[in-house]
Amino acid sequence: MLRERHNDCEMHIWIDVSQSIQPGLRVDNPRRRAGFVEARRQGFPRFPARRPLRTLVALHEQRYDRERINGGSVEFALALLFVAATVVIAAIRLAPQMAEGRLVFDHEPDSPQPFGYRMSWLAIRTRDTGSVVAALSLTSPESANWSSGLGTVYDTTLGAGRVFISPPVNGWTFVASHALPHPASRRLVDKSTPLLMALAERFVEVQYFSSYPQIDFFAWARVIDGRMIRAFAINDEGIVWNRGRPTKEEKALGLKLLDVRGVKGRKGDAGEEIVIYPTEQHMLQLAAKWSLDPSRLSAGEAAASLGVVGLAPLTWRSERVTAAAA
Repeated sequence: MLRERHNDCEMHIWIDVSQSIQPGLRVDNPRRRAGFVEARRQGFPRFPARRPLRTLVALHEQRYDRERINGGSVEFALALLFVAATVVIAAIRLAPQMAEGRLVFDHEPDSPQPFGYRMSWLAIRTRDTGSVVAALSLTSPESANWSSGLGTVYDTTLGAGRVFISPPVNGWTFVASHALPHPASRRLVDKSTPLLMALAERFVEVQYFSSYPQIDFFAWARVIDGRMIRAFAINDEGIVWNRGRPTKEEKALGLKLLDVRGVKGRKGDAGEEIVIYPTEQHMLQLAAKWSLDPSRLSAGEAAASLGVVGLAPLTWRSERVTAAAA
């Protein structure tokens, strides 16, 4: 008797091996005939009565091959499922770190580091860094040390729109950023003055400096007790921001001639007025007289600590003066 399974059902076939199963031979054995009848009754496929024994053995071998192949397919599918699950879990865990624009700042406190060249900055008389962050309405503020904070704002790509607020140094907190409003042209809305006056409502003294010699732009301003003492800016077009009288510190540095366009009684070779421009050294020397020269900051001036890096508010972006406003 051979035992065969089809579709999880068992079929019994009785074979009388004492008889030769030849083509055209009738199945006279009652038990064999009853086996085929039982198989048909249960819906199994009918085996021809005249198949030789070796054919039935071959069917068993084919069934074994199918089971082996199906088993391999299941194992392969499980392996694919495991790989897919691993990729999904890794994506979920790593996605926050791979998000566009995400920076990881160094949180190891360090000592003050110099800056100032080709940069804009505020010097605010306060030791409360948190109050400065709140007053500037920065978004996404994160702790950062001097090295990573200054490195970010000086970077040509990462520095776009980012602001570094330093830890206090000798009673002053610095705000360094290319994104600070610049009084760069009369054709642009003045956003520097509103920013300085808003800060002056919270802090005793606020100073502004901007130095970009590559485009001949220099600016400085000083607000004390809510009153603008001095504001000045010059670019390749000439003086674009001029409020208050030159201070004694400006005059001491020879900057007193910058309150007029050129020098009276003298003409250039082309018959035009002579324009006197400041230099970065003038800017830094004036900063030293008003507060601190950031280019001379050193490790000994303050203990190692952390500052803050954040995104500048959109209201700082330059806007052209409309015809109605003009």
